[in-house]
Amino acid sequence: MSQASIQPAKITRVLPDSIAAEIGFEPGDAIVAINHTRPRDLIDYRFLCSDEYLELEVLDESGKTHLVEIEKDYDDDLGLEFTTALFDGLIQCNNRCPFCFIDQQPPGKRESLYYKDDDYRLSFLYGSYLTLTNLTEAEWRRIEQLRLSPLYVSVHATEPEVRIRLLKNSRAGQIMSQLQWFQERRLQIHAQVVVCPGINGGIHLERTLLDLASFHRGDIPAVASVAVVPVGLTRFRPSEDELIPVSQEKALEVIELVRQLQAKFRQQFSSNVVWLADEWFLIAREDIPSESHYEDYPQIGNGVGSIRLFVKEFLTTANQMLPAKLDKPRCLTWVVGNAVERAFLPLVERLNSVVGLQVNLVALRSEYWGQEITVTGLLTGQDLLAGLSDKNLGDGVLLPALMLKHDDTKFLDDLTVTEIGDRLGVNIFPVSGVRELIERCIV
Repeated sequence: MSQASIQPAKITRVLPDSIAAEIGFEPGDAIVAINHTRPRDLIDYRFLCSDEYLELEVLDESGKTHLVEIEKDYDDDLGLEFTTALFDGLIQCNNRCPFCFIDQQPPGKRESLYYKDDDYRLSFLYGSYLTLTNLTEAEWRRIEQLRLSPLYVSVHATEPEVRIRLLKNSRAGQIMSQLQWFQERRLQIHAQVVVCPGINGGIHLERTLLDLASFHRGDIPAVASVAVVPVGLTRFRPSEDELIPVSQEKALEVIELVRQLQAKFRQQFSSNVVWLADEWFLIAREDIPSESHYEDYPQIGNGVGSIRLFVKEFLTTANQMLPAKLDKPRCLTWVVGNAVERAFLPLVERLNSVVGLQVNLVALRSEYWGQEITVTGLLTGQDLLAGLSDKNLGDGVLLPALMLKHDDTKFLDDLTVTEIGDRLGVNIFPVSGVRELIERCIV
């Protein structure tokens, strides 16, 4: 990566009572260099800032350059946040996976919805998945030198011909040697397998999971965990693709295969090693496994155990926060994707045990995406309009904030919370997490 491609790291927030606040940094300032080195990303920034003595080249909003000297304790954070974690641009995906959700969206929406990243730095920093197909020798060396571990890797298949077919990339067949590379350096990955019926299921899925488990050895296993996820399809996907949706029968078949392998792995490794995303159980219309099944929730970001963890947190918090009765009666509508309806019914019963509180659960499928079974995060503004227009919504709508763009009020179809509230004639309350949900019910 050339130095010319590195942009100054623009500051969006200065944390109160931080070193940066004391010095006088302001949002809009930008860091050009730290100790004469231009950071290419947040990883460089954190590494460079760990020193006790720093000399910063800073560009203010008027374009004037300042040199700032800082003495601090080793590893003390400066207290700065930036517009992006990448100061030299996003490493784009060079695969053509037919199941890529980005390619299954309609045209004409906000630009950020079409970014196809395959960036190892975002994987290390935030747990996003990459395929390892576009890394240069220099990037491999950097991963090794900086010990960027764990990374999160979309494997999908370990048989070279199957993975090449899925990713449409000849370099995809190198995955087993790449896993060996991680093992030799005592670095780790968390793996993901998206199952596409007819391509990488059945014997291919079994082969993949056995191959991945073969790297789950030693005190630092190269493959720390594996998530098995069903392919998600929308009505916008290219008509010429070869994908078929996961049926209830197929979901039951995959669940049984993985259960058999988990029993084997528990004997070998005292761990399941491989976990199924919650969606498999929802599609199969089976109960979510118990809490102990998920061990320390290594793949929670991939929807593995997220429902079980939410239910546990909800019931614990409800017992702490919910009163026996409300001073003033309150009626609310809680909107979720129909995938979680069955799992959430006991939560609604608990809320409605409060005298004077009535919460009506409305579980919607997404007509926008054309999905029979829809997770909550994929519901759009149009889905809410279609599903709620003929209903008595009471005093307001409880809206899980994961439906919205981060730090914004836009749905995936670019409609906003205000627009939906105006058209439905009701107050909409975006809620993040269990505590905020319960607070909104009783306040």
